[in-house]
This record gives sequence, structure tokens and C-alpha cells, in this order.
Amino acid sequence: MGTIYIDGEAREANDKQNLLHACLSLGLDLPYFCWHPAMGSVGACRQCAVKQFKDENDTRGKLVMACMTPATPNARISIRDPEAVAFRAAIIEGMMLNHPHDCPVCDEGGECHLQDMTVMTGHDYRRTRFPKRTFHDQYLGPFVYHQMNRCIQCYRCVRFYRNYAGGHDLNSFDIRNTVFFGREKDGVLESEFAGNLVEVCPTGVFTDRTLRQHYTRKWDLRMAPSICGHCSLGCNITMGERYGVLRRVVNRFNSEVNGYFLCDRGRYGYEYVNSKERIRDAMLDGKRISGDEAEQQLQTMISGGKRLIGIGSPRASLESNFALQRLVGKENFFAGVALGEWEALTAAVDALRTTPARIASLHDVEESDTVLILGEDVSNSAPRMALSLRQATRQQSFEAAAKLRIPLWMDDAVREVAQDQRSPLFLAATGATRLDDIAAKLYRAAPDDIARLGFAIAHEIHSSAPEVPGLSNEILEAARTIAVVLKSAKHPVVISGTSSRSIPLIQAAANVARALCDSGLRASLSLVAPECNGVGLALMGARPPQEMFDSAKDATVIVLENDLYRRFLRSAVDDLFGSAERTIVLDHLANETTARANLLLPATTIAESDGTLVSSEGRAQRFFQIFPPQPELRESWRWLRDHAWTSLDDVLKAMADEALQLAPVIKAAPQESFRIAGAKVPREPHRYSGRTAKTANISVVEPKPPADPDSALSYTMEGAHVQPPAALQPFFWSPGWNSIQAVNKFQSEIGDALRGGDPGVRLFESSSGGSYFNAIPAPFTPRKSEWLLVPAQHIFGSEELSSHAPGIAELAPDPYLAMNAAGAAKLQLEASSEVEINLGGTAYRLPLQIAPELPDGVAAIPDGLTPARGAELPAWTAIRRAQ
Repeated sequence: MGTIYIDGEAREANDKQNLLHACLSLGLDLPYFCWHPAMGSVGACRQCAVKQFKDENDTRGKLVMACMTPATPNARISIRDPEAVAFRAAIIEGMMLNHPHDCPVCDEGGECHLQDMTVMTGHDYRRTRFPKRTFHDQYLGPFVYHQMNRCIQCYRCVRFYRNYAGGHDLNSFDIRNTVFFGREKDGVLESEFAGNLVEVCPTGVFTDRTLRQHYTRKWDLRMAPSICGHCSLGCNITMGERYGVLRRVVNRFNSEVNGYFLCDRGRYGYEYVNSKERIRDAMLDGKRISGDEAEQQLQTMISGGKRLIGIGSPRASLESNFALQRLVGKENFFAGVALGEWEALTAAVDALRTTPARIASLHDVEESDTVLILGEDVSNSAPRMALSLRQATRQQSFEAAAKLRIPLWMDDAVREVAQDQRSPLFLAATGATRLDDIAAKLYRAAPDDIARLGFAIAHEIHSSAPEVPGLSNEILEAARTIAVVLKSAKHPVVISGTSSRSIPLIQAAANVARALCDSGLRASLSLVAPECNGVGLALMGARPPQEMFDSAKDATVIVLENDLYRRFLRSAVDDLFGSAERTIVLDHLANETTARANLLLPATTIAESDGTLVSSEGRAQRFFQIFPPQPELRESWRWLRDHAWTSLDDVLKAMADEALQLAPVIKAAPQESFRIAGAKVPREPHRYSGRTAKTANISVVEPKPPADPDSALSYTMEGAHVQPPAALQPFFWSPGWNSIQAVNKFQSEIGDALRGGDPGVRLFESSSGGSYFNAIPAPFTPRKSEWLLVPAQHIFGSEELSSHAPGIAELAPDPYLAMNAAGAAKLQLEASSEVEINLGGTAYRLPLQIAPELPDGVAAIPDGLTPARGAELPAWTAIRRAQ
């Protein structure tokens, strides 16, 4: 830190940053466009001009761009100098020469950074009378809407898409004095992070196409802090609602988790909340009944049944799973997860609780200088992590820039110095991934062979790790090479996960992390899971899923937010329901399991409930209702609650008392009794309009606002309009800052944690216990007439809830079976041939895809996207041409 002087006032600033960063961190208003806290400075827009002086005696000074000028100690600048003010106003006026006069109809209106900066500079009148430059807009897919006429050439879009996210199909096309930002031709943007263009763009060039289908002005959205429910990373989001319809999802900053960006599944998967397949009423044997009747029937069935069996869910909240476990008893609470996935999940949690390594947050991943990925396609199973990994590979370029004394925020200069230099990322996977282009070394093999490589790397790092017998010279050499690089790293991270359902893979990753720690390195470990609360379910100590099929005979079976037909063989689930005395199902979307319910109870989605999810990092985070549920809908824990519970806080207290491993969860957010100056935190911005008109068709008298007994948030604009604890921050807004970039006003320093600390509480920390795992699998051996069938994750389609969003469904692949060309030739098959496989005694037909990257003897089908979705994988199967 150092002292700089701004308009004659001495201020403390980070001397490793630029003047724009310093001014914004100090809460000062200085307009900008091209700079972004995650992408650094390029000096393209010239909007952040200030007057800089040599010393206190200099009265003339010179204009400099704040984003390109370091905040050196004793620097003297003026934001209010008349020449600087006039320069900034002139820049805005120049941008407005071709900008359309369409603010009232622009999707970005009221949340536009260009509007904010125009007002900030004082520009309020257009002097030009000449025709404006115009462009043809492009179709960019179901997520992003394109209107190029609004562009101000800040270059943020291509810098994010190409440099930061690694995309290739969006670019700037220049001819003379005209620049066009888009694709070579119309088509769906290929990057899984394309939706971030909506927030990165400071104008309305890229806007949310899904919001256009049910558009509402941003100031008329009721908002609340929430957590993405479409993978296990726990990205922080803000949901926005109007008239009982969920309208959009935007990023909610958390420096330890998702930072400024989301993946497209997390941003656009929300539309399942508005699905026509929502369950809105309770049903008894197929007949609609009221909520009160449903509760009476529930109590009758519970009290009249011989035994109760509860089947939990990795997509339900901790509170709902706990309520079910409390109702049926721990001995009758089962994990509603396929056996292979459950065993992998419990193995991952065991590894995380006993490792000496730090459990990696996404920020830790981004800061790591060497990466080893064992068997996990994170681009599809945990997409936001892939974006962090792309930044991790830049650490070497940062070191090169530092040697030349180039500030790391000077983005173009750093990239020019780096050229193609990358920090090492070693990637071992069964098939091709979206990170292959940045990998220093790729290793393709079956899951067991990847695990053997991992165990070998651990042994090469530290001799205490078990030795792997029977290694080929090629694998041994690869293990030694990777081990040497990992041992030379400062902050290595090891990543694996449960998507392959392979316990050896998870244990191999844990061994590598332990070996690095035993060698004195500050290593991190990340083990990702496919669903939002799988780790939370595993921490609850549910019984293994295979035991529930025998236990269900003559029992009352209660299924919590879980389509069992997605997870188990159809015949097994049919037998389970057939042997049960009666079945009670709680869920929010109709599916094959809800169709088998004797009593169907309509549950709320994440948008209509409060609760807690535990991420793969072991971070417990609270989500809150965006709008109160319809009268017949209830949170699952409310349907199943102990009658002594009257609020979410009561459930949390009971859970903390009975499950010590979950006791810290109670600290994930303030309790309902929390107040600021006696007031709750408002979900609605103070600009919210039409509160009376919304219900004018019912009554001209404004109704009483709904109450929220479970949180410190109010459903109105009334409340404390000051910064609350981060877990309760419903949206980011500050006077003069209406766009998403208002987050600047809520951070302790730009790009750093929110004031008061980021949301969530970690349940895992480094452990001094544990030991090396030594269950090393045998080498994979292809069979003569069978293939090992493995699940292939897809960002669009594999996750259950998001697949009900129309845009996600549009991009989901069709069912297929993939194998390499040699395997296809062996069977005399060609691409698109229809093949037949047999799993669990059932035959399935699928079109063939040729995947050159798959190893011999291995085939793949998309997880959750084929008729065989309930089959236990991996599994050996014969493959033949369908007759």
C-alpha cells in the first residue's frame, strides 16, 4: 500500500494496481468502459482520463488514462480537473454519435453501464444531425441476443470470449473505420460461457434472449440471493422475479467461488421453475386434493404404516433431507443415488475429510501454478471450474511479466510477453474435453488405467505412497515427468471427481495431494460431484442405496425430490414401488416417479424456498426465496417437519444438535431475527414500481405484503438500504451505478471479497490424520467381444433440472453411443449406424458416433440422455449392429 493524492486529498491505495482500480476501491466515481476487474486494462476507450501532476508545485499537469497508469506512491491526480472533465465528456459524445436513441425499448435500459457513465460525465444533449452507422444483427443461439448498432467498440466482448474463456467463434471484424463484433456467420455461440457477454458488455449489444421472452424492467424485479443448483460448485447467483414468474439469473459475486462469471447452464437453466410440467397441486391416487387434505392424508399414512422408508436426494436441500431422516429414523433413511455414484461420492467425502491438502475453492484453482486432472471432464461436470483452470495456466505468463516489471493488470502487454507460454496442466481423461487445447500433456485411457497413473505419480513424488506394480515404461515415464513438474510447483492443485463412478480415481488423486503435502508443498485438492447437494447428502450418513430395495417391502416409502427411474434400472424401481404398501412422493416437476405416487405432494423449487446446499468444496451456503410459493406449494421440509418446528431456524438448530458434522451450517447466513436498525433487508430495489397496479384486477386496495418467517429478507422495497452481510445481499445497486458493475461499491477492494467477508462457511479443512490409499486397480484389459461402457457428461442435458429449460434442451445432444474408429471397424460399423447394447437385461438401440479419442475397448453414452439412463455404469456390454 502507498499514499496517493486525489484532488489534493491523501488516500491509501494498492501500489500494485492502476489508478482506476485505486479510485474505484476508494469509492470514487470515475467512468470507464474497456477495463474490467477480471480482465485488466487495455486503454481502448479513453474514458477514464484524469489529470496527473508531477508534484505539489505542478499546476499544469497532463491527461493520462487512469486504467493504464500505475498507482505509484505519492502520485498526484485530479478527477475533477476541468480539462479531464471536458475530455471525458467529449469521449462520451463521440461514442454517442452512432449510438441509437432507443433506451426506452432497449433490454439493457435501466441497468446499462453506458447510461450510468453518460450521466456521470454530464453529457445530456446530442449535437449531431447526421445519419448513424448501422449493422445487421446475428442469431447467436437460444441464450444471447445480438444488436450491434449499440456497440461502442470497447472490445470487452472479444477479450472475455477469446482471451479469458478460450472461445474461437466470436471475433472483431475490421474494415477501414468500421468494427463488427460477432461471428463469421449466424450460428450458436460455441463457448459454454457465452452468456457472460450479457454482463461483460457495457451496453445492449449482447442481452439475455431468455429474458426477452418474459421481459420486465430490471428495477421491477424482486430479487434474492441464491445458489446455483445445477452442479456441485455452489456458484452464487441472484434470481429475479415478477408476477410470480422467474425472469432471469445473474451472477452474484463471491471472490472464493465464481467471482464475476457463471457457466451457461447455471445462468439459463432456471426456466425449469416456470415449466408447464410443474406440480402445482397435491394428488391422492390421481385425484386433486387441497393442501390441508394432503397434510391430513400424509399424517394418516405416516401413523398408519407398518414401517417408514425415506429416500433422500442430492438435489434437495440439507433441511429437507434432514426432515425426512428425522421422520423415518436414521436406520430407514437411504441415499437415492445409484450405487456406483454413491460409493464414489462417499469415497470423495472421506478423502476430503482426511486429506492434509487444502480443499480447493475456485479461487485456489485459479491461483494454482500447476494442475493435474485425473479422469474428470470438468468442462461438462463442473463447468465454472474450467474457466478457473484457463486462468491457472496463465501463472507462468504472470511470472514472465513480473521479471520484466510489467504490471499484471496491463493485460495486452502481459499476453504479448507470454505468447504461447502456459503453466503446466496435465489432463488424463477417457475422452476428449474442452480443455485439451491448454493441456501440456494429454493421457487417454480407461478409468482404472488413469487411476494407476495417479497412484504412480504419488509414489514418484513421495516414496511413502504405495508403488504401482506392472507399469509399462511409457506410463512410468509419464508419471515421473508429471511428478517432477508437480514437485517444482509453488501451488499445485489435483482435481478429480465422481462422474466416472471410480473410487480408485478419487483415491489416486487424494494420494497425489498427500504426497505433495508430505514433500512440503502447499497443495490443494478438489473432488467434484455432479449434483448440487450430493456432498451434503453424504455427510448425513444415509444408508447405501442397494439396501432400500429389500427394506421397501410392505413399507410406506417416502421419496424426496428424486426421480428414481433416472438412477436405477426400471425393473428394480418397479419392484420397489410394487412391494411397498404405499408411496409418498415430494417433487416439483412431473416425472416417472411422481406418476407412481399414491400421495403426491407439490414441493417448491429453489426459487420458492429457503435452505442450504453444501458444495464440493464443503462450503455450506444458504439460498433464499425469490417469491413466496403458491398456496398449495410448500418446501419439502415443511411437508415433513416436526411440528415443533415453525421456521427454518428451528430446523437448522435441530440439525446442528443432532449432526455434529453439520453444526457449522447454522452460521452460513444470519438468522431470521437479524435486523439492521430494526428493519429487514429488502428484496425489491427502491425503484420498484407498480406495486398497487399489479393486483388492480383483484382489488384497488393494496394487499398486505407477504411475510417471510424464515429469513431476514422482506418482500418489499421497505427496509434497510445499506450493505447487509454478504449472504443476505439480494442485488448490487448504488446511486449512479445501476448496472451489474455496482458490485464495485460492495467490495473491500475491487476484485477482492465483499465487505464483511464472502458468503458461506467451510465444513472441511486440512486434516493431520488419514493415510495413503493402497487399493490399486489392475491394468485395464479390453475384452474380445465386450466394451466397457462409461458415462459421458454433457453440460447441456446431463443435469436433470436444467434439461427442462427450453434453451438447454435445444443444445442438448441426441442420444448416442461413441467408440473409436478401430472398434467400429472391428464391428463393421460406420458413423450413424444403429447399434444395440444390453444393460441389466434390457436391450437399447442408439446411433453410433465415432470418437477417435476413446481408448480401445471403451465406449461411452451420454449421462442422463439415453433410454438407458437408469443403468449402472461403468458396465461391460456387447455391442452389435441393430437388426
